[in-house]
Amino acid sequence: MSDSPQPPLPDPAQIWQQTLDTWGRMFAPLAAAGHDKVDRSDKRFAGPEWDHPVFDLMRQGYGVMAQHMMATVEAMPDSDPAQKAKMAFAMRTIVEAMSPSNSPFTNPQALGRAVETKGQSLIAGMSHLVADIGRGQLTHTDPDAFEVGRNIAITPGKVIKETPLYQLIHYEPTTPDVLSVPLVIFPPWINRYYILDLNPQKSFIAWAVSQGVSVFIVSWKSADASMKDVMWDDYILHGQIDAIDTVRALLDVPAVHAIGYCVAGTTLAATLALLEARGQAAKVKSATFFTAQVDFSAAGELLSFIDDQQFSVIDSLVTDGYLDGRVMALTFNMLRGRDLIWSYVANNYLLGNDYPAFDLLHWNGDTTNLPAKWHRSYLEDLYRDNRLVQPGSLSVDGVPIDLRTVKTPSYIQAGREDHIAPVESVWKIMDNFSGEMTFVLAGSGHIAGVVNPPAAGKYQYWLGDNKAASLTDFIASAAETKGSWWPHWVEWLRAQDGALVPATGARVPGQGALSVIEDAPGRYAKTR
Repeated sequence: MSDSPQPPLPDPAQIWQQTLDTWGRMFAPLAAAGHDKVDRSDKRFAGPEWDHPVFDLMRQGYGVMAQHMMATVEAMPDSDPAQKAKMAFAMRTIVEAMSPSNSPFTNPQALGRAVETKGQSLIAGMSHLVADIGRGQLTHTDPDAFEVGRNIAITPGKVIKETPLYQLIHYEPTTPDVLSVPLVIFPPWINRYYILDLNPQKSFIAWAVSQGVSVFIVSWKSADASMKDVMWDDYILHGQIDAIDTVRALLDVPAVHAIGYCVAGTTLAATLALLEARGQAAKVKSATFFTAQVDFSAAGELLSFIDDQQFSVIDSLVTDGYLDGRVMALTFNMLRGRDLIWSYVANNYLLGNDYPAFDLLHWNGDTTNLPAKWHRSYLEDLYRDNRLVQPGSLSVDGVPIDLRTVKTPSYIQAGREDHIAPVESVWKIMDNFSGEMTFVLAGSGHIAGVVNPPAAGKYQYWLGDNKAASLTDFIASAAETKGSWWPHWVEWLRAQDGALVPATGARVPGQGALSVIEDAPGRYAKTR
């Protein structure tokens, strides 16, 4: 046996680079010919690895194909704009899925990482994929980084009421005096309430408390089999009006301020119309709408999911009278598939990266189940048939409602880049109410446009002519202010009624007629 040293094993990275360079010399002229046509703003292909002639050619070929496929939809006759919009959404979904950045064989960053780590990145990515298949949901953030009540949703407060539909949380005052008129917040029941209480730096709730507002919030129950018959009337009568009356009685006040976020803003509009019809409009001193819609004729790409075929799919996914919240999460993620699906496929599965710790993404993945009957009715009556803006078309508790009768002073906030409640759709509230309205156009979208604390110094907002005949006219008249719109809102709230009372007695959770059930955020927010 020879004792001579064995030659060193070839370096896989060196072999990989030599192979690429060989092919690169062949394809370089072709890649260079179209190099000036590359979209440098597309983050999928932003890494320097994509500049190699082999992958540059893939990038360019994909870009040409994508443009051609989308152009075929644009070239369709305009006889049915709604159907054309659905076709465009479906085509874009297919085009995004076909990107070479989504495959381990055509993504140079994934290939390079696999060579560099001797395959460990692919093993880690496969582990992530298997875990997500088990969860039935794409993971966006470290699942162990956050715990509700420990480092997220931690503004001090108490649950003071529990019903089969919601828990009512009362937050502890931090100022010696508070506004006489309390605030009741209705978050969307399709998400956890703590989007407004992510952490002390981002929390709208904590900030409002610091401004001397008595804050209450509804924490909706995630649907289970016991809620199979819950419908429109329940969320209005046994949800919003019940919470309003509970706070009025607890603090012995004639009225509350109310906030409705997204779909809860839609039902808040119906609540106001019902109170008008009953002669009880004075129960709500003012109403604030965060990215809410009442007229769904311009509801954007969510309308792509509204047809009989989609309804049949939804019906097939119902279990024990409720719809798994992961279905809705996937729907919203698909609206921004490139950012919320495919970028994470590349990062989590192809590159095998560790998950980041990001509270907003934790909330985004913390889904809630929906009562199936009510969800189906909501999609049909509001999104498909647009009945809420048809006077008398919808009823609550047997009473026909008409949004034109609503005279409650209203603050209407929209997000300039909102893909869930487009600004054009939110503006339509201005066309349906009859009271004094203030419209605020905030920078960013459905979440960051709302959750924008003043201390962050981010984004901007626009105020304009609230009597403008159209959104276009409003924008033409609008003046921009840097930073958060929250300070403007709280000044508007104080202008509705600036009377102060000591933050004592029933203004302190548990010190009034309702005793403490448990600490916030409460079990409804923690139930999975």
